[in-house]
Amino acid sequence: MLYSIGQTLCRILFYGIFRLKVIGRENIPATGGVILCSNHTSNLDPPLLGTPVPRKVRFMAKAELFKVPLLGAIIHAVGAFPIKRGGVSKESLRLAASILEEGGVLGVFPEGTRKGSEVGKRGAASLALRSGAQVVPVAIIGKYIPFRRMKIIYGKPLDLSSCRDGGAKATEQATELIMQNIRRLIAENRD
Repeated sequence: MLYSIGQTLCRILFYGIFRLKVIGRENIPATGGVILCSNHTSNLDPPLLGTPVPRKVRFMAKAELFKVPLLGAIIHAVGAFPIKRGGVSKESLRLAASILEEGGVLGVFPEGTRKGSEVGKRGAASLALRSGAQVVPVAIIGKYIPFRRMKIIYGKPLDLSSCRDGGAKATEQATELIMQNIRRLIAENRD
């Protein structure tokens, strides 16, 4: 219920104030485990990533956010769950894998930071390879400036089948494939 209310409020914000243009929403599979992998430029990226999606999107959020009294309660209520930065939280990874295995949607920012790294972290690829979830690359283009056009582009699901058989090297290849596709979507859709 709170997720639906939040999504409605975010639609008003993003479509009305930031003139959001959505491209490729039809590329998001209607069923099954899906990982939406996007570039990351702002604290507003998680709600933006999930707003146009007809399915509930769950997010890993840095554990520190859950300690902020009101914010922590809200993000927990809409389905976010904590992950430690700089470390591996087995509990968080198990929960993420469980969400995907149950056919849920997970929003992930492989760069791991809003500073815009060109190198992706391997968590999203590892989760996709282990769970069999489909990976949809996503590009957020524009700055959160009122009444300036922003775009979000959902690419076609990636074929990671060539990466499924081989350990760490395959996970690195899958990560690079995800990052290449995010960069390609950004390059092809800049004004």
